[in-house]
Amino acid sequence: MVYGLTNMSQNIKHQETIDYFLKIVWQTVANRYNQIVTEFGITQSIGYLLINIDEKEGTTVSQVAALLGLKSTSLSRMLAQLEKSGLITRESNEGDKRSVKIYLTELGKEKRHLARVIGRQFNNYLNDNISEADREYLIKMLKKVNTLTMNFKPGEK
Repeated sequence: MVYGLTNMSQNIKHQETIDYFLKIVWQTVANRYNQIVTEFGITQSIGYLLINIDEKEGTTVSQVAALLGLKSTSLSRMLAQLEKSGLITRESNEGDKRSVKIYLTELGKEKRHLARVIGRQFNNYLNDNISEADREYLIKMLKKVNTLTMNFKPGEK
């Protein structure tokens, strides 16, 4: 998305657009998470991946790709790194040999626990500092922006 591409007659600066603030806020959140979890030997992306792996059943690579919004080549590199680091194991799915399932190792479970604790602390911090009404409104508006984004077609109003 190109920031600031708006109706030129409005003369809106890119720093005043919704997409600009969404990008800046998300970058700030992700960077802060990464600063914190780096102390524990993981990244925000790795923490999110670990949180989304089913502990007993494992999770297929395709499910993980969909959750993270990654292409298979990027995900393959990440999974290879996680396997090498001892956080996950990969096994062929017994029901479908073409499918691969990811399982957490004991170390992976420890790191997932840390990611959950930090995520919970961060969300509690936000909840303690944002009123319930503001939080509900923010979530409502983010859902609306998401829906509008999915429905956007260039050239239409």
